[in-house]
Amino acid sequence: MSDSSTLAVVFDFDDTLAPDSTTYLLEENGVDPGTFWSERFENRISDGYDPTVAYLTLLLDLVGEDEPLGTLTESDLRDYGSELDDELYEGVPGLFDDVRAIVAEYDTVDVEFYVVTEALGPIVRGTHVADECEAVYASEVATDENDVVDHVKRPISFTDKTRYLFEINKGIERSAGRDNPFAVNESRDESARAIPFENVIYVGNGMTDIPCFSLVNDRNGHVFAVSPTSESHKQRAIRDIGSPRRTRHASEPAYGTDSRLGSLLRLTIEGLCTERTIDELEAL
Repeated sequence: MSDSSTLAVVFDFDDTLAPDSTTYLLEENGVDPGTFWSERFENRISDGYDPTVAYLTLLLDLVGEDEPLGTLTESDLRDYGSELDDELYEGVPGLFDDVRAIVAEYDTVDVEFYVVTEALGPIVRGTHVADECEAVYASEVATDENDVVDHVKRPISFTDKTRYLFEINKGIERSAGRDNPFAVNESRDESARAIPFENVIYVGNGMTDIPCFSLVNDRNGHVFAVSPTSESHKQRAIRDIGSPRRTRHASEPAYGTDSRLGSLLRLTIEGLCTERTIDELEAL
């Protein structure tokens, strides 16, 4: 077991910290999200596409001079992300400083924040959330010679997310994992891992995060399922395709001090800080 006292709070993004970012992008450009998700997306899944590849390629089909998204660039996507800041769920902006303040009361404990999501990276990196995080792991698109997005570079599906949890666990920096995608497969003794899974808190919406829930839970970490009160077009399409919800104990996505989820997160972090401090004192 690792003796690390660093905690990792890992968030999904879409429908966890903010409403679905792809739906927001579509609505801002006059594209009907109901048709996109319930017809085009489901049809592409029926054709054998991976869900993440399906939605990314559908988006790219909408890019072009005569298409709804126009000559969309990564800079444009970051601008959409900055606009999405106004849509972040209640309590999200203040959560990071609150958690840091809790951890600062314990001299030997540190905390890091991460996002692991199938959402588009440029959109997430355009938000306030990215500024608070050690790293953002998200789906990426490549651009042509005019910086217009034109093909998929890196899709992150619900099972791919577990890879990035292991990168966090093993202490593989984002840039190193990008340069060598196979680094995560290198054997590393549990005692040498940067952040043991029992120090990981994972927060996701329950529909695309089930593999991460299972991994973290099975390794004695802490998981919190989020379920927005109103189901997005994307969530409805995923459910219609056949994804189980498995969110019996889910909380509404509210992160303030008076909310259920916000309170549970702060109490869990306080408890972990206390446990790690006791562990260190007992080891003296």
